[in-house]
Amino acid sequence: MKSTFSMNKIIAPISNKAAKVIPLDKQIKGMHIYQKTKRKVLPERFLRKIPEFIEEPIADVSTLAIEDIDVSNPFLFRQNKWQSYFKRLRDECPVHYQANSNFGPFWSITRYEDIMFVDKNHELFSAEPIISIGDSPDGLEIETFIAMDPPKHDDQRRAVQGVVAPQNLKELESVIRKHAEDILDSVPVGETFNWVDHVSIELTTRMLATLFDFPFEERHKLPYWSDVVTGVPETFGGTVGSDEMFNVAASAISQVSSIWREKEAKKAAGEEMGYDLISLLLTNEKTKDMIDRPMEFLGNFVLLLVGGNDTTRNSITGGVHALNEFPDEFKKLKQDPGLIPNMVSEIIRWQTPLAYMRRMAKEDVEINGKIIKKGDKVIMWYVSGNRDERHIDQPDQFIIDRKNARNHLSFGFGIHRCMGNRLAEMQLRIIWEEILKRFDNIEVVDEPEYVQSTFVKGYTKLMVKVTAKE
Repeated sequence: MKSTFSMNKIIAPISNKAAKVIPLDKQIKGMHIYQKTKRKVLPERFLRKIPEFIEEPIADVSTLAIEDIDVSNPFLFRQNKWQSYFKRLRDECPVHYQANSNFGPFWSITRYEDIMFVDKNHELFSAEPIISIGDSPDGLEIETFIAMDPPKHDDQRRAVQGVVAPQNLKELESVIRKHAEDILDSVPVGETFNWVDHVSIELTTRMLATLFDFPFEERHKLPYWSDVVTGVPETFGGTVGSDEMFNVAASAISQVSSIWREKEAKKAAGEEMGYDLISLLLTNEKTKDMIDRPMEFLGNFVLLLVGGNDTTRNSITGGVHALNEFPDEFKKLKQDPGLIPNMVSEIIRWQTPLAYMRRMAKEDVEINGKIIKKGDKVIMWYVSGNRDERHIDQPDQFIIDRKNARNHLSFGFGIHRCMGNRLAEMQLRIIWEEILKRFDNIEVVDEPEYVQSTFVKGYTKLMVKVTAKE
């Protein structure tokens, strides 16, 4: 970690100067060649080990010693075995140290109140250098404002916050509804299909294209890029190889920088700028030259891409899954569609589409009787806090009229609270309003299939059959 950081301090100024004369995709491709060469010529002891994850059945947590529990196993969510693991930690060791994970040693914070304490105290816990349990892959040490401390975090967040300002959300509502109508009108009624592909990914992708002012006919690149980013093994426990990762990074940065340059020219010509994310970055004094800082430029594109993709996409699917697990709640919803806004919050809690955020202790801190040392890695498991019986009544139940349903952890708290939470809620509200207009039932006809990841608690497949309203 220290050697990587010091190397970045040397490379970053060179890279930033090069950005002004060498196209960004060429820089990425050059770094790819350098990393491949390094792995061929250097002895293994000088190289960072890239973990390879081989799936085995998850053990019953009751058979493990408490110190051997490793909730960073990327198959925990994939095999849907996570609940018993986190419950045991909450009950027996709510501040838990795992010394020997594939991602290095880390602390797990698993109770609601303890997570709130860490999340709200950015003076004690730093978001830098990354919010994932693993570190960035060598050569792609991106910088994102969600993984920055004030004041830089505040400047960059402020630059793009306009995209979710109330007036812009009001204008986006009609766009979202039109897309939802188109997508739901095209589902094959009475036939079995994958809700993830046909509805969840498609609606999310259309909105991402709108937010980035991305070519609509090429919109399907966006979820693919997001899936590659969150599939990196050393960062998230996925299966994406180095070649694919660098190729996607080069392709994405090439296309997004082209959009940036086009908008930059329009700005120079005095044309009115829009409220898409790139225009907002360009028109802010603190971020208008971000393209000259390649890892920051790529990092913030990745942040906004993944943030706009995984949360909404997996919550759209999670809602269908939850209402099939709790059919009486579906009956309740059909009898009273006015419960949709409250149900949206319950979906986001029950699903918790992004499982955690990472922090680094800035000083020694005591939590729940354990001393976390300065420099230790701390993981706030939102997925556990959202099922904490000490704070939430019947947390494993899906209750669409739950009181205080918005008091969940899925969006985080403090200065890093999810910027797009209102937009995500609005998309979910609209899709369910349109679902209830068209369908009497959405039946899940097979067991869900889940993502392999420590971070994304999501679905790859949910086979359903819809019945139209008479």
